Amino acid sequence: MKDNDMPLGDPAVHFWLTRSVARAMGVNLSQAMATGRISAQDYEEMVTACCGCMHVAGCQAWLATEAVVRSAPFEACAHRTVLERLQ
Repeated sequence: MKDNDMPLGDPAVHFWLTRSVARAMGVNLSQAMATGRISAQDYEEMVTACCGCMHVAGCQAWLATEAVVRSAPFEACAHRTVLERLQ
């Protein structure tokens, strides 16, 4: 491992973070897969990207703030482009 390589986070935690951010934006990832808007591989890549994210604490704080549908994800979210497209 290189000095700047970070270990990946727990996939279960990042699976739920990915779903939670999507839900906070009014996006149903299961429905997006069922309708072909994203593939299972796309979904897997989203969770993997989340596992390598250095902004987990900020994401969790963002999720904890308000229970309203939002127009954009946490500023540093690795899924920003995909979720905004699915919204």
